Amino acid sequence: MVSRRSFLWANGVVLAAGGLGLTLPASPAAARAQAPLLPGFGRPTRLDFADISTLHGNDQLLLTTLQGVVNRRRPRLYFNYTPENYDVRWLPSTGATVTRHDRPLDLITRYKNEVRGAILHDPAVPDSVNVATTLAGLESAVAATAEQAAQYGLKTITDLRGRFDPGDVLATYRWQLDTLFPRCTHALLSGLPPTRTVKVGDVQWREVARESERIRDSSNREVRTFDLSQELTGQDGVYLRFQDSLGDDGWGASVGSVVVKADGTQIASFTPGTEAETPYLFDGLNSALGGDANRFADGGNYFIYRFTAPPGAKQLLVEVDLWNQYLVTATTTAPTRVEPFPYFRDYTVAMRAMVFWLPPSGQTGELLDEILGKVEPTTPYAGWFSNDVAGEWGGVDRASQHAVEVVPADYYMNATVHAGVAAKVSDRVRPRPQATVRNKVYLTLTVGEGDNVQYCQRRMRELWDDPARGRVPTNWTVSPLLAEIGPALLAYYQRTVTDNDLLIAGPSGAGYTYPGSWPEKDVDAYTELTGRFLRRTGMDLVYAYNHRKPEGDGWVAFDERIVASYRKNTPLRGIIQSWESGDLQIRPAGIPVIGNFSPQGKAQEYRDTLLRKIEGWDGTRPLFIAGAVNAWNWTPSDIAELGALLTDPFEIVRGDVFFHLLAK
Repeated sequence: MVSRRSFLWANGVVLAAGGLGLTLPASPAAARAQAPLLPGFGRPTRLDFADISTLHGNDQLLLTTLQGVVNRRRPRLYFNYTPENYDVRWLPSTGATVTRHDRPLDLITRYKNEVRGAILHDPAVPDSVNVATTLAGLESAVAATAEQAAQYGLKTITDLRGRFDPGDVLATYRWQLDTLFPRCTHALLSGLPPTRTVKVGDVQWREVARESERIRDSSNREVRTFDLSQELTGQDGVYLRFQDSLGDDGWGASVGSVVVKADGTQIASFTPGTEAETPYLFDGLNSALGGDANRFADGGNYFIYRFTAPPGAKQLLVEVDLWNQYLVTATTTAPTRVEPFPYFRDYTVAMRAMVFWLPPSGQTGELLDEILGKVEPTTPYAGWFSNDVAGEWGGVDRASQHAVEVVPADYYMNATVHAGVAAKVSDRVRPRPQATVRNKVYLTLTVGEGDNVQYCQRRMRELWDDPARGRVPTNWTVSPLLAEIGPALLAYYQRTVTDNDLLIAGPSGAGYTYPGSWPEKDVDAYTELTGRFLRRTGMDLVYAYNHRKPEGDGWVAFDERIVASYRKNTPLRGIIQSWESGDLQIRPAGIPVIGNFSPQGKAQEYRDTLLRKIEGWDGTRPLFIAGAVNAWNWTPSDIAELGALLTDPFEIVRGDVFFHLLAK
């Protein structure tokens, strides 16, 4: 049996961590069959802990890359990254003795002898943060500014300042691919945003406009004129923010065009997504581009434009083509700042992985294709993609076409520690309650996002701790890959389930992917990997995605070929496929596949939508509905409220009971 201590495939050689002696497999394929997909770096026994949630991104970046180098040898550094203290909640599960440090930056001096020096990123080139991270892994160094290197007495290993053109992202990552990738592990790719946007405190916003009705069909679309003249007193321009006025259903502010006039003279005019928008888009990282040449922000997201009027201007009018559930506010104070994105870099540094951020369309998408084509089938791509939903669909589809599964992990913290925790993950399949088919409407509720390991670490723990959990039968999607990269997290959820909770695999098994987009010769490799992790974690149901229709409207149903591969290589008894309309119910290769149904709104509206859906049901036979629950907007308390509203003929059941009855 191969040790769970880290070993990496690089340049055709298996590299053992910590001086372990391993028998070298005869080929890359044999190595991959034996190796962990997401390896650990030894069991943490003693941890130096510090809260770094209030530090600037530059300091967090330095500490996280330091953590990667130090923890590669043996996990010893653990940080709390957020004010919500998610990392503190999981600290006891490491089983390690913890020493707390009130001055986190002192840990740089404490551990600096374990790094060779610093890779200096270029503040003028955001993507140099990713290149510096890649080099930090290869050189056993930290990513730092020149000022930090001088402050802590760190030798400069490589200075990236002035090396790259700030406007040529392609050239930056082409250099990295050609120069650094041959030295990197080929067992992991990582897509991380180079920067993040941080809110500045005590900013006063004036409400300019609000849509108070639930508008989801663009019926309120019109050009609206906003008078921002009173904001002209600001010294730093005027900031106009667009948000979702009703953040619980995903239909936020959508903008189709903007025209700005100062004292009657036009000073700006643009359509979202064009070069003309760029000078005015102050913060667009939390928004997405739609198919109607629009920019939108749903839920808790937003986007901000900045306009500067000529000196002495008395009037500033902004004409906005605006629709759906909008909240528009204005301020004269810069509300955010941009700084390095620090998360998950401990793991990429420890793995010596190449880190990049390439939008999956246009020329950057072509370079992304080239990178994905250089690794073996079932190599994980850990991180995420730009441009929100559109980036997700395009990025996951491109990865799938290259037989690469996605592990959403860009906000996964302390991975080098969690991957090494010795926690007992159960492989037992949950006993199924007895049930008899009756002429009922059987509803199974599934909370999504479980493929997302940072969701399992953060938001899911918050939901899980809700006292209302367990009142209503609920399926919880989780990533079976947590068995390697977070066994204590998975073991906690397994250990604390109620009789009404069922853990099922998130999309689409061992990593988020669209099986229908995989090369036909490689589909079995993915389902074999999935089978390995499902058996290891005791799961036999999966919530799955497939690729979208060419016209982009809806999903393609799983066919006989894909499901036959699942059946051959996994213990799956049923598949809930992402479908939204809920009108899919098929049985390819003998496995029942049902499309999920995704009503909008909270409990009352959800129930009303279900009642409309069953209007044609005559009650002479059972009816089966797989209901989706939005993990970001709902809580177990909301699910309990829905459960109280759904009286006869509805019966809410766990997924295993649901598929047992459906099979009958």
